Amino acid sequence: MAHRIRQVVALPGTPEQIYESLLNAQSFSDMTGAPAEIDRHAGGAFSLFGGQILGRNVELVPSALIVQAWRVAGWQRGDYSIARFELSADVDGANLTFDQVGYPEEAHDDLDAGWHEMYWGPLRRHLEE
Repeated sequence: MAHRIRQVVALPGTPEQIYESLLNAQSFSDMTGAPAEIDRHAGGAFSLFGGQILGRNVELVPSALIVQAWRVAGWQRGDYSIARFELSADVDGANLTFDQVGYPEEAHDDLDAGWHEMYWGPLRRHLEE
């Protein structure tokens, strides 16, 4: 069976604000406190957390969907997972439904915790500013 992470996160702000925070290099850097380079077009490359996370944007639907070929720099060359961020409006803000598949089995626990620590927590604080 394929390894999978699925997380549903309620966030303040709008889907538009979340989309921008995840795809705008300056916003991402402000949010995480780490260097980021993001080509925000389908097929565009990204380097996050000072090169610790690398990948390409596979599919982008403004304010609704981000699909990325996503990898940790230390993984074996050519190993990529698919990370999918689906955004929807909610009465109190927005919901982000996140799915990740195709990562090395031994990375599961670190990835599962890391999304909360490195993405959702900083994103929530960024949106509340």
